[in-house]
Amino acid sequence: MTTDTLHLGVRIARRAADVYAFASVPANLPRWAPGLGTQVEEADGQWFVVTPEGRARVTFAPRNDLGVLDHEVVTPSGLVVRVPMRVVADGPDACDVVLTLRRAPGMTDAELARDEALVRADLARLRDVLEAPVA
Repeated sequence: MTTDTLHLGVRIARRAADVYAFASVPANLPRWAPGLGTQVEEADGQWFVVTPEGRARVTFAPRNDLGVLDHEVVTPSGLVVRVPMRVVADGPDACDVVLTLRRAPGMTDAELARDEALVRADLARLRDVLEAPVA
């Protein structure tokens, strides 16, 4: 792999506002992003995901009308990972969700490919959750 930045996206057949409303709630992360963590905890107004390495803090950009879902993850080791993410409307009933994945310092091609696969799976899961028929 020769790139240090990958723009990964998925098209979702839902209104951009609905997708943003769901994806911007940290409590929903385990439903669509188990690659980040399978359990979410809130403590003193901060959100944490439980990972095999311990608790990682997740902070989303302030709520906005632009579809900006940028977030910062502080890993248990203290590494800060900034993740640009957007919900982009495409007509009244569909949108694209785009996440920028960047190679971390010292990351091998194999590790970047693994992270790419995890992100692609999470984005597909987000689509599947949001496009599922309401019971």
